[in-house]
Amino acid sequence: MLRVSWLVAFCLSLILGFTAASCSRSPVSQTQQTAQASPISLRHLAAQRNFAIGVAVNATPLRKDPLYRDLLAREFNALIPENSMKFQNIHPERDRYDFSDSDEIVTFARKHGMKVIAHAPIWFHQLPRWVTESHFSREELLAIMKDHIQKILSHYRGQVLAWDVVNEPLNSDGSLRESIWFKTIGPEYIDLAFQWAKEADPDALLYINDYAEGLNSKSDGMYDLVKGMLERGIPVDGVGFQSHIGFLSANDPEEVNKNMKRLQELGLEVLITEMDVPITALKGADREEKLAEQARLYGAFLDVCLENSNCNNFLMWGLTDAHSWLQGFTGGKAPMIFDRSYQPKPAYDRMVEVFEKSLDSEGK
Repeated sequence: MLRVSWLVAFCLSLILGFTAASCSRSPVSQTQQTAQASPISLRHLAAQRNFAIGVAVNATPLRKDPLYRDLLAREFNALIPENSMKFQNIHPERDRYDFSDSDEIVTFARKHGMKVIAHAPIWFHQLPRWVTESHFSREELLAIMKDHIQKILSHYRGQVLAWDVVNEPLNSDGSLRESIWFKTIGPEYIDLAFQWAKEADPDALLYINDYAEGLNSKSDGMYDLVKGMLERGIPVDGVGFQSHIGFLSANDPEEVNKNMKRLQELGLEVLITEMDVPITALKGADREEKLAEQARLYGAFLDVCLENSNCNNFLMWGLTDAHSWLQGFTGGKAPMIFDRSYQPKPAYDRMVEVFEKSLDSEGK
């Protein structure tokens, strides 16, 4: 009788173990497993490479949706606030800052042991009307820019791994974009932004971010820009490759690889900062083929990053298709590695395979 009971218990344990293993890859389960409980996750694999894998985080679902929070904490060890740190949201009035959403995101990251890549103090877009319509003098706008940079970087000093200090400063031909910062202050606004950022948060990685990933006139302009900054002693640590594939960015991993290597020769880090791959921009006879091509591209870009010692941060611009910025936007469909129901897509599986192959090659 004792032996029968043991056998029943043993069989039951096998059944339960099989069930748990079958569910471990699913981001949404009735038990809502945490990052620590999941035996297979991007986070677990990235940790073995001392590598940051993450996504842009929207404050609304983070606050309201437990499944969103659970998936985020389980699968990723880094995040970037999607909108909450942009000028119009964090500095809506000249004498008022609003850190409520960004504080919530940073607090979540610290609670779950996640790195924060912060975005973006100086950008030509998403500025409040009090900046764009006030016709400030050069001296006034300099004072506003310095106060803005130093207030927000000081607020998060010691809590942020890296700052996207200046976002999208270039035109497609590699020349400096004629933003309000450029037209009112001059090209030196970029140098000043980095100098003031370094004063406010001396330990953070400071990088410049744009969609200049391949080999073309724009990436040549970025190379010349950062090379000149280094020669002038400006504290720039890296370049962000946005990687909005099929929309604004390069889709050739080999070109991206070569661009990473020439930036490495300058001593600069490279961060993949905003990757997404809408399937409507991809070749394929049906959805299945498009998802396969999406998986190939995610895997190829991750593989390039893992192969280059100066690329240790890979972030995607959204957690799931349900919350992608491309929802409802012309040409943007199903761009993320998790679908609208928070289930993993072939792109997720491909990224797991790339990590596992990389770890195997290193004997880990």
